[in-house]
Parts: sequence; C-alpha cells; structure tokens
Amino acid sequence: MNNRLIVALLAGLSACVSSQPAQQNAASAPPAAAAAAPAAEAAASLPFRNPDLSFDQRVDDLVGRLTLPEKISQMLNNSPAIDRLGVPGYNWWNEALHGVARTSLKTTVFPQAIGMAATFDKDALLTMATMTADEARAIHQEYQRRGERGRYTGLTFWTPNINIFRDPRWGRGQETYGEDPYLTGQLGMALVKGFQGDDPKYYKITACAKHFAVHSGPEPSRHVFNAQISDYDLWDTYLPAFRDLVVDAKVASVMCAYNAYAGQPCCGSDKLMNDILYRKWQFTGYVTSDCGGIIDFYRNHKTDPDAPSAAATGVLHGTDLECANGKLFTYNSLQEAVKRGLLTEQQIDVSVKRLFKIRFQLGMFDPAERVKYAQTPLSVVESAPHQAHALKMAQESIVLLKNEKNALPLRKDLKRIAVFGPNADNENVQLGNYNGFPTTNVTPLAGIRAKVGPRTEVTYQQGIDYASDVVYEPFDINKHLAYEGQPGFKAEYFKGTALEGAPVARVQEARLNRNLGDPDQEIAPGLRAENVSARYLATFTPEKTEEVAFQLTGDDGYRLFVDDQLVVDKWATQNSSTSQYALKVEAGKKVNLKLEYFQNVGRATLKFGGARVLPLDRQRVLAQAKAADVVVFVGGISPRLEGEEMKVDIEGFSGGDRTSIALPKAQTELLKLLRATGKPVVFVMMTGSAIGCPWEAANLPAIVNCWYGGQAAGTALADVLFGDYNPSGRLPVTFYKSESQLPAFDNYNMAGRTYRYFTGTPLYPFGHGLSYTTFKYSNLQVPATAATGQPVTVRVDVQNTGPRAGDEVAQLYVRHPGAPGRTALHALQGFQRLALQAGEKKTVQFTLTPRQLSQLNAQAQRAEQPGKVQLFAGGGQPLSQSVAAGRVLKRELTLTGSRVPID
Repeated sequence: MNNRLIVALLAGLSACVSSQPAQQNAASAPPAAAAAAPAAEAAASLPFRNPDLSFDQRVDDLVGRLTLPEKISQMLNNSPAIDRLGVPGYNWWNEALHGVARTSLKTTVFPQAIGMAATFDKDALLTMATMTADEARAIHQEYQRRGERGRYTGLTFWTPNINIFRDPRWGRGQETYGEDPYLTGQLGMALVKGFQGDDPKYYKITACAKHFAVHSGPEPSRHVFNAQISDYDLWDTYLPAFRDLVVDAKVASVMCAYNAYAGQPCCGSDKLMNDILYRKWQFTGYVTSDCGGIIDFYRNHKTDPDAPSAAATGVLHGTDLECANGKLFTYNSLQEAVKRGLLTEQQIDVSVKRLFKIRFQLGMFDPAERVKYAQTPLSVVESAPHQAHALKMAQESIVLLKNEKNALPLRKDLKRIAVFGPNADNENVQLGNYNGFPTTNVTPLAGIRAKVGPRTEVTYQQGIDYASDVVYEPFDINKHLAYEGQPGFKAEYFKGTALEGAPVARVQEARLNRNLGDPDQEIAPGLRAENVSARYLATFTPEKTEEVAFQLTGDDGYRLFVDDQLVVDKWATQNSSTSQYALKVEAGKKVNLKLEYFQNVGRATLKFGGARVLPLDRQRVLAQAKAADVVVFVGGISPRLEGEEMKVDIEGFSGGDRTSIALPKAQTELLKLLRATGKPVVFVMMTGSAIGCPWEAANLPAIVNCWYGGQAAGTALADVLFGDYNPSGRLPVTFYKSESQLPAFDNYNMAGRTYRYFTGTPLYPFGHGLSYTTFKYSNLQVPATAATGQPVTVRVDVQNTGPRAGDEVAQLYVRHPGAPGRTALHALQGFQRLALQAGEKKTVQFTLTPRQLSQLNAQAQRAEQPGKVQLFAGGGQPLSQSVAAGRVLKRELTLTGSRVPID
C-alpha cells in the first residue's frame, strides 16, 4: 500500500471518528474505532513511527494527523487511545516521592523526603532516585505485560515537591527537603538526575518540580488562597530551587500550584508561567496542573467566568496537561473555547506537541531493544542493594537532638528495656505519605528486639494514643458483623456516584478492605471501580460491655450511620481520609450500621475496622517502667495527623495542617510520669515536621528524631540507640519552641521565618545534629580578595577528635554584613558529608559561584557586588556562641571589581 493511499484511508477514518467524545477509550470504542484496526497497522509505516527521525519531526507528523477533539483528549491526565493511528492510551499520573508509590506491587520504601533531606547527602539521594527509577521502569513494563494502563502505571512521575517548608504547621512539609532554598535545590537536582537517567536520547522516567510556586499551605484553603509577597521574597526564597531544577537540571515537567499568586491562579499566572518559566528560564518540558487546579479558575478563584474561559487561560499560560479527579475535565471545553475565539487550534498544538514529545523521549513509540531502560528486569524491585540503601538513608537521616551525659548509646546487655508510645509498633506511620508498601517493614519495637541479646527482656505497651489518654486496640470486628443471618455486610452497588436507581449488583461482603489501584478492576461482579456508589448494611453484636471505635478509611466519599444516626460524614471530601467514631456498647445489644460510599476515578479505597478503646493504665505503665533499666518512648505524630487535606478531629490539627506545633499534651504528661520513676528516658520522635517540645528538651536526657524513616526505620533506630551506627543527621528545618515564635500561618512574608530570617532563639536550629564523637575545624582558607564574576574556592580541615568513627556534615554559610536593604542573617551555600575514623583529618573544598556570592535588591535584581562578604565553616550555623567557641570558623572576603548582574 503506497503512502498516498494510507493518508487517504487515515483521512477518511479521521472523519468517521472525529465526532466521538474526546475521552472515548479503547474499552468502549464504537464500531468506527474497531474498523480502524487495519489502519493502525498501516500507521506503523508513518513517519512518527520511524525511530531514526528526530523527536520533533515525529511529533510534528503525529500531531498533524490529529483532529481537534483528539488533540484535546491528549491534554487530560487519562489520555485515551487513538486507535486509528495505533496510539495507546496513557495515564500521566504517577507518584514516587520516596520510592515508587501507590502501586499494587511491593516496592522499596525509603525515608520520607524530609528525612532524606536530614541526611544532607546528595550522593545518597542520587542513588535513591536511580534505584527508584529502575523499580519504576520494571513495574511499568510489568503493567504493560498485563495490559494495564491506568493511574500509577506510567513513567511520568509527579515528584519532587520542592516547595519551601516555610512554616512547621504545613501538613505537607514532610514531602519537601526543608526550609532552605539551597539545600532544596541541591537535593532536588540529584533526584532529577537519578530519575531521568544519563542516556543522551531517552529518559528513564520523568521528574516533576512541584508546586510552582509560592505554595505551602494552609491546606484547607489552597483552592481559594491568594499568596501576596514581595518580589524580594519571591526570588530569594520561593523560586531558587525551581530555577535550579528547570535551568540547571533540565527537569522534564513542572506542576503548577492550586493557589493564586498576586491575584492570578498559579496555573494561569502571567508572571510565574509566561514571564519566568517560559520566557526567562526557556522551559521546554511539559506543565501539568495540580489535580483540579483548572476547575478552580472559575469555581473558586473566580478569575474566569466559565469552563471554556478557564480552559483557554490554562493553555495560553502553558499549562499543557489538566489533571482532574473523576471526569471533571475543564479542558473538555477547549473545543468551545476555540469556537468562541478565545484561543486557536495552533495554540493548542503547542501543548499537544510538548506532551507527545515527552512520550517519545520515554521511548513509548520505539522498539524496546532501542531503549536501554526498557530492558530493566522486574528483579530489581526490592532487590538487596535497594533494601540496603533504604537502611543506609534511614540511618543517615536520624538526628540526635540531645544526649546529656552520654545517655546514648545504650548497652545491649541491659536486663530489661521498657518500650512505650503510639509509634513504637505502628507499621503505617513510618511509611509517611505518597508512599509504597514494602514486603518487610521494621518498626522501632521490632528493631530493638532484634538488636539486643537473649538475656535482655524488652517489654512493650502502647500506653496512649497520639493526643489522648487512651489506646485503640484493634480487633477483628468482622467476626461480630452480620445481616439477616449472613456474616459480614449486605452490599448494594449502583452506577454513578449518587446511590440512584436500582442496584446493579447485590452481594454479601465478608469484610470491607478494598484498595484497588486501577479503575478497570471490578468493585463488584460486572462493575468497574469507577463512577460507582455502594451501600453496606450490617448489625454489630458486641461480645461484652465496653467502648469501641468504628474506623474507616475511604477515597473518595463515605458516611457512616449508627442506628440511623449520621455519625461520620466525609461525603464531600473527595479525597483519601481516615475517620473513627467511638461509642459505648452493651454485651449482646445489637448496633445497626449503614455505610455509604462513592468512587469517582482512580484508586478505590474503602476499609472498615474496629478497635477497643482502652484508658491509660497508669499503674501498669509505672510497674513496667520501674522494672526496667531504661525507658524508650516512641512518640511524635503521624501522617494521619499531618498531610494533604486530611480530616481529623483532634485538638491541635486542622485539615492536614497543625494549629499547634507542640507535642500533644497527652504524650508530655506520660513522659512526665515515666521520668518520675527515676529511670533514664529516651524520647524518640517520629514526625514529618518540627515539633515544639520544650519540656522534653529541658528534662529528658536523650532525644532522637527519626522522622518517618521508611521500611528500615526500626532497624536504623536500633542501630543508633545501641551504637552500631553513629548518628549523623542534621535538621533541615528549624525546631521552634512554639508557634508563638512565628508569624501567622497564612502570612507568606519571610520576615521572622526559617533560620535565614528568624531572630529569636529556637529550640533546635537548622543544621543541628549531635554525634557520639567530636569534630574539630581548623585552617579555614579563604582568599583575602577575589574579583567579582569569578568563582571562589574555600577549604577547611575537619578532624574527628573523638573515640569512634563517624560522619560529619560540614556546612558553609555566607553573610553580607552591612548590605543595603533586606538580606538574610546568613545563608547555607555549601555542605558536604564526610566519613572520618577516630583521629582522622580531611580537607573539605567548596566552590562558591558568583550567583552564590550575589545579593538581591528590593526590586529583586540579583548581582554580585564589590564589598565585604563573611564566610563561616563548621558543623552548624554561625550562631554567636558557636563562633565564639571556635566550633564554627569565620573569615572575611573582599570582592573587588565592578557590579556583575546575575541572570
């Protein structure tokens, strides 16, 4: 068949299918699409299929063959197949924040991002990213083999989150690399390099710099919030890491944020998108909206009157892909927008070409043998090197905050160790959020028990929950559920999300524990897990009189009725959330339950469980503590309490954020009780953010922060507690004493925030972290003068002066004394982790670029200025006491020459 005939045939088929809805997929294709199969075979010889042509030539050829509805369909995160051209469907949405996430396969789970930031180890993060990308490639190929193309099966990953963790109350700060722009940029670039690989032609997987920009809570108001800041703060704090990833690391994608900046939604911002990202930084990848972000233009921000206007605004500002939950795609209105003259088809072509180029760069249209990454075997997933690296990063992330009189490390031959706390034996908490699920997941309790010898007894009781004097002890509630004599729930399933019409399926469910990652999976016989609703009825018959809690996790909406009374209402949430309802029950007295649920699209999660509510047994706690040689309390908070729009009803937390940064009062009270026994108490925190714990800092001998440490959290913690690993993590955020030291949470001005602008006394400063050994800095070498526009080399000697080997994190800070206008107190501009044996000395070298030595004026114009610059090198910040004690060395550099503008 000659090319003219192929083109004529394809043109005729295009006319047949162009009237079909933009979201039509292969599973529900009309007869016209089925008839296109022979044409798809013919399409194999078209130029876009030729791997020897350039990507741009192939993209131009493919996009030139598409109808307008087909083009629009490819701008949605669940892009459907174009059967007549043999273009498979593709879902762009995937996650890999600290390991491949939300997949049905088991994967390696590294520490949460904030924990990886605490390592101050770019090389380790690069290795983590490389391993994650390998697992992602292998998992993608396994899904391809199965014919699965739903959410969380692709190669386009929406990470890292490089927003600045400006306020510890932000629930999603755990996903970031902390409060410092330089540290964030350095670690973010390492992740991009590891994800995208080193092949000159193909990406391994793609990374995504999010959320662009000026975005860090509050979570509940993110769809309507308008951040207003000075240009100085924009360029000094909120943009540097994005510039690092876009300009220097060549990140393949950017996600624009929900909130507005300076009165315009970020995804439709003249300044952020058109002026900075595209014109100034010359970004060439693709931009995706945050999920539902375009809908916000007209529903929440009210900057556009309707969907066609909002769709046009998004595209004209370079938002190429719309992510949306369910079928609420604003970009489906683009055809109407073109009809109205709001934009042209050629302007739509720009976005469609960017999107297809990414797919070509991932090798999706080329033979597997041409793409080296397509050879990655499934055996890499959870392989021994990956698990070993998860342990290494967990070890490096642990920060020893206090160690009075060398309370740590503990001896392994202690007679008895008493372990308490809500995080001591909780497998879920250490996985953080945006996480995968590993085969092996070691809790702190398990790690401690595995570490000690057979002569050491390790006792355990939880004692309390996070913020109340009770323990929720899980029990199998399903054994006590029935409906009309049948065990479990009577379930009715409906098409649509409103429980309307006659049920399409009625089944008896023995238990509710659904976690379906692909909407093509069935939620009931003959019913896909998408755009459905369900009603579950059961009677609970208690065995004894006690207080119980019904516990639910769901995505999207759910509500629970107890004896016809609505007690949990998450119907409007449309996001993953966890809830519980406690009540007192009498033995044998039946309780009627009705649970209603709906699912739009994506992961179908619904879990129902039960727990006994047990009050704190003070006498038992005291007896166990008094009988022990040492007490280890593993507390802190949980991803259930801080995260993305989580809904919890606990004092101090709101909508995923915290209203107070204090350690929950119930934990402090129990720690006071334990301390009163006279036994040494080691306080271990699991957290994704800074916790204010002034009583603990003043009264307990040892405090360890192990974040959400991933699958190896318990092993790593035990290694540190017992001295098999010398702690070396450093704080990537400031630990304040309380939120009273901070401006209002919704104030985005950086004055008074983070170590660079906070003038108060913190509980623990950014960069802080202790060791079981000691280090000495000497011979700081800085040239007396240097010409502007040239790099400056700095050297310093670091020696391990203590009794054991350990890692040190050497930090270099820059200060501009007497600079006109606003400037940081000092700013991190170099860090290096180095391993030193006892007595060993090494020389650390830093190179400062003109950008790192530059300043911003009030108009946000960056330049390197002639004049004095102070440089500080040491194991932490140049606080007055550390400089006076010689732990941080200071030198002054004079820059000579003319002012050098920095682009």
